[in-house]
Amino acid sequence: MLPSLPLLLALPFLMAVAVAAFPRSSRSTAAWLAALAPLGGLAILGWLTPAIMDGQVVRSLMPWLPQIGLDFALRLDGLAWMFAGMVLGIGALVVLYARYYLSSQDNAHRFYCYLLLFMGAMLGMVISGNLLLLMVFWEMTSISSFLLIGFWSHRKDAREGARMALVITGGGGLALLGGVLLIGRIVGSFDLDVVLAAGDQIRASALYPYALFLVLAGIFTKSAQFPFHFWLPHAMAAPTPVSAYLHSATMVKAGVFLLARLHPALAGTDLFFYTVSGIGALTLLIGAWNAIFQHDLKGLLAYSTISHLGLITLLFGLSTPMAVVAGVFHILNHATFKASLFMAAGIIDHETGTRDMRKLGGLRKLMPFTSALAIIASLAMAGIPLLNGFLSKEMLFAEALTAGGPGTMRTAVSIAALLAGVFGVAYSLRFVHDTFFGPGPHDLDRVPHEPPRWMKVPVEILVVICVAVGIAPALTVAPVLHAAAGSILGNAMPEYSLSVWHGFNLPLAMSAIGVVGGVALYFGLRKLINLHGVQNTATGRNVFHAQLDTVSALAMRLTNGIANGSLQRMLLGLVLVAITVAAAPYIANPASPNWTKPQPIPLLGWALWLVMMACAVATLRVYKQRLLAVLLVGGVGLMVSLTFVFLSAPDLALTQLLVEMVTLVLMLLGMNYLPAQSGPERPRWRKQRDAVIAIIAGAGLGAMAYSAMTLPPNTMAGEMLARALPEAYGQNVVNVILVDFRGFDTFGEITVFGIAALVVHALLRRTRMAPEQIMPGPPIKLPVPADLAQIMFPLTLTVSIFLFLRGHNAPGGGFIAGLVLAVPLLIQYVIQGTASVESRFGFDYIRCIGTGLLIALLSGSASMLFGVPFLTSGHVDLHLPLIGEVPLASAIGFDIGVYLVVFGGAMLMLSMMATVKPSRTRSARKGEIDLQRRSARTGEMH
Repeated sequence: MLPSLPLLLALPFLMAVAVAAFPRSSRSTAAWLAALAPLGGLAILGWLTPAIMDGQVVRSLMPWLPQIGLDFALRLDGLAWMFAGMVLGIGALVVLYARYYLSSQDNAHRFYCYLLLFMGAMLGMVISGNLLLLMVFWEMTSISSFLLIGFWSHRKDAREGARMALVITGGGGLALLGGVLLIGRIVGSFDLDVVLAAGDQIRASALYPYALFLVLAGIFTKSAQFPFHFWLPHAMAAPTPVSAYLHSATMVKAGVFLLARLHPALAGTDLFFYTVSGIGALTLLIGAWNAIFQHDLKGLLAYSTISHLGLITLLFGLSTPMAVVAGVFHILNHATFKASLFMAAGIIDHETGTRDMRKLGGLRKLMPFTSALAIIASLAMAGIPLLNGFLSKEMLFAEALTAGGPGTMRTAVSIAALLAGVFGVAYSLRFVHDTFFGPGPHDLDRVPHEPPRWMKVPVEILVVICVAVGIAPALTVAPVLHAAAGSILGNAMPEYSLSVWHGFNLPLAMSAIGVVGGVALYFGLRKLINLHGVQNTATGRNVFHAQLDTVSALAMRLTNGIANGSLQRMLLGLVLVAITVAAAPYIANPASPNWTKPQPIPLLGWALWLVMMACAVATLRVYKQRLLAVLLVGGVGLMVSLTFVFLSAPDLALTQLLVEMVTLVLMLLGMNYLPAQSGPERPRWRKQRDAVIAIIAGAGLGAMAYSAMTLPPNTMAGEMLARALPEAYGQNVVNVILVDFRGFDTFGEITVFGIAALVVHALLRRTRMAPEQIMPGPPIKLPVPADLAQIMFPLTLTVSIFLFLRGHNAPGGGFIAGLVLAVPLLIQYVIQGTASVESRFGFDYIRCIGTGLLIALLSGSASMLFGVPFLTSGHVDLHLPLIGEVPLASAIGFDIGVYLVVFGGAMLMLSMMATVKPSRTRSARKGEIDLQRRSARTGEMH
């Protein structure tokens, strides 16, 4: 049973890769591939259902970073099972709906990739068994929802909505991370079982108020609670399938899920009661009132979503066992009727070309089937009897009447619940009346009609659920509700009845008042004011943009003050910070270094170091002669390489030598982007200052290097030497450290290297230079060097593969091999030019980087399928005919990724540096350059 949870989590991500791998497949194929994830996940959940219904908790544990309490722990109890079912079930319906909603101009493959990424993030969040792991998936939901909301990136409102959602929920995520860390500090563990069992310990801690407010900040931002609610209506710029998914069952429910998940640990104090219930009640009323005056169908549904999320938050804030049951129940009910309403709104928009209720009306005659479905779902949202929304609304009224705290609190909660009932009926009635009844439609550019048959199927399924739960709750939703609420309350689970009729009582009277009051309010407003003429002001949006502009202005001033284009200033700041950070521990705790007696240096060592120093000093003397200065700097690097050879470090020597070769070419190519004449000389005092700083930094680095080289043998180095062969199956300790012991660091480094290459590509691909001098005549041809460079390539490729294959047991490896392969191509770029080389090779360096990162990630993750940490090595001895025994370590897969990323990244940067596009200006093409009009930063003519 244990492997089922990792498979459940992996399915959306695997299917996202599958959809992306076939970008030329049909839209139907992409939809089927995307649907396999939720359908397969539902099958796994169905298999686990008997255990969940028996009250069991299904777990899966894989150690990840146990030193900091982070394990890849998955945990499926009743609450997680219910949410996973919602994510997968509604996700499958959204996939089907999107197949017919998206136009032929929309990139369906990209849409499904984003959708599956979000689905996987939500699944990971709800089944996480570790708070730190939950935070990882929490942030993934923010990023993937940003991509989904901004899917129509050509629209300004989509870009603004996506940015607003990311900033608000991302800021809340940072607050939540602080709260999680405080909880871990209080409890001493991030394991969810331990945290849920330590409620008394958490509430008794002095850190409890801080942890509570930080966690609630994350919850309120994610679930659009006041005062962070304003981002949700602007997220309606997303395609309707996104709105139906994110704003019914998933993203906005992430906050209330966490509120329910941590309820046993955080609830039970007056601080929790007043804060959560107060914010929930305020959000409930603000959202409901604003929904009445919206003109956009999705805008009305967005504010109603805010209101219902406030209702759920209020119920969890009341904290009584029945309030918790009611909160869980309404999470289910809201997901069904709100998803169906969003899809119905999308159908109306799809068939009429507008969501503006001022242009709609009378659609019941043109779209009778869709109208019937939307009306039923709207009645469920209003809480009309025999529909699911009525049952959870009755529970709200009952709990409001018995709320804890002083009498004034009970009265306030009861009034808020009653007003919410009135407002809910009013905005539901406006949705129905202005869309399906009355005169209209008018000013449309098409004749409305029913959508394709399969586009209505998801709405039909959800509406049938609304009716079935409303008529027979005990037969439909009772087991699900009992399992989910029981996982929160445990032994405090109350006895309750889900029957439709409880007799004449006060909650029923409040429901009746709500219905009558809502009808009266809506038609009263229609007579008193012109609802269609109401101008809605986006106060939250305006405040958000004002604050964002203020922060951006401050950031720009700070950036201009520090990064003003002066490389010298940036380098000076970097070196000063490094000196300060390195010297701080010694200043705080002065201690003389315990250096051993130095060994005598042979004559060869003195010779190498004297040449190195001579090259370094000579560089300072001839720095104005750039070509000569670059060659001298290369001489310093060569001497460093020979010093590594002298110190018996062949891996480092080979790496240093290859890096110097690539860097030398990079610096030569970079001269294209420098003006012919250097700037004015710097003042003498600045030279003296820089010399002092350089001497201090160099002396510090020298002392650190000497301290490291004179450490006793019984340190970490000795341990790695002892463990390399028996545990990582490699004799080359340097390579074993890179791909095994510190493989996660290496993965981060190649990721940064790949990103740097992509940044260089993005900066230079459209750069155009105005040359200061145009050489007369055609380019000089060098046939002999060109032929030699082409002859060298297959030989170098062979050497590269040889160094790669031997890297685990002898000097070599993916990093060195990638640079070896890059060198002959660089020579060809220099001799023959970019166009000639790329016309023959046609190599996609960007795809090479992406492939390398993917291979490294998959090969590192493969070990987790066997229950061992990321990048744990395996080993096998292959017996091949004629060749004999070939030892093979699984780390070779990770090294292949390193190989591809290093080669692709180096070649991408150097090829972009070698491609200098001419200026578009006529004077620049003729070589008539006015240095006063030439940009000092871009080289382009003004």
